Amino acid sequence: MTGGSMLKAARQASGMHIAALAVALKVPVNKLEALEADNYAVLPDTVFVRALASSVCRTLKVDAAPILALLPKSESPHLKADSAGLNAPVKGRGGTSSTSFASSSPFSASTSRSVTVVVVALLAGALALVYFPRSSDGSADDPSSVGVGSQASVAGGGVSSVGVGAAPPSMQIASEPVVVSDPLVAPSVETLSSLAASPASAPVVSSSEVSSAVVPAGVLLLRARSESWVQVKDSSGAVVLQRNLAAAETVSVSGAVPMSVVIGRADATEVFVRGKPFELAAVSRENVARFEVN
Repeated sequence: MTGGSMLKAARQASGMHIAALAVALKVPVNKLEALEADNYAVLPDTVFVRALASSVCRTLKVDAAPILALLPKSESPHLKADSAGLNAPVKGRGGTSSTSFASSSPFSASTSRSVTVVVVALLAGALALVYFPRSSDGSADDPSSVGVGSQASVAGGGVSSVGVGAAPPSMQIASEPVVVSDPLVAPSVETLSSLAASPASAPVVSSSEVSSAVVPAGVLLLRARSESWVQVKDSSGAVVLQRNLAAAETVSVSGAVPMSVVIGRADATEVFVRGKPFELAAVSRENVARFEVN
């Protein structure tokens, strides 16, 4: 028995689908599958493996100690012992410091005098530049150049303010969940009239085409091609539907709109909103789809 197999057995015993566990922990489904399969090579490191296993145990309300004991452990770095320790003498030429300082004192004095002369010369040059009469070309005080500069700065400021003001709405639109607002679609009048006018000459329709064309009434219809997991909440936040769907199972859901929908396996589930097929690829991430029905 490995740590991954124990986690998988605990999850299956609790009746939670792996996609629902991924939604609860906010991690990709493939990382949970790798953890349950003991495939640690695709996970970042040992610390991440143990932290993810602890989070899974906390969500499933199981003891994490026996599972963590079977997971790989990170080795703690060992510091190399030094015999000298903190009492090791500082390497340097302490005995010659006073001699070298004494020998360099004349040079330091001459250097200080040179630096003083250079500083005084720089100050004199700065004062001359400050009090020197300005040139008569008037280019620095040209009011037209000042006006053009101010207009350019105002124009630049206006453009930047428009850019900054336009950014938050786009970010807000990207962060909001996709809302499905499809109008109520009535059955095709032309199809019904043609069937009523010539019932004898109507072509034979296969059962597969009938099953795909006829959709039961209801605001939301979910049809699973293989095993999947769904969760539907109404406008008040109450859970209308939350369970696993078997292969070829169809469920019709009605409730107060807007309804929030989460589908664990988007590639194995078909969705119809008021009789119209709804594409899950645009609202899916890591094979988990989230959207709202208005």
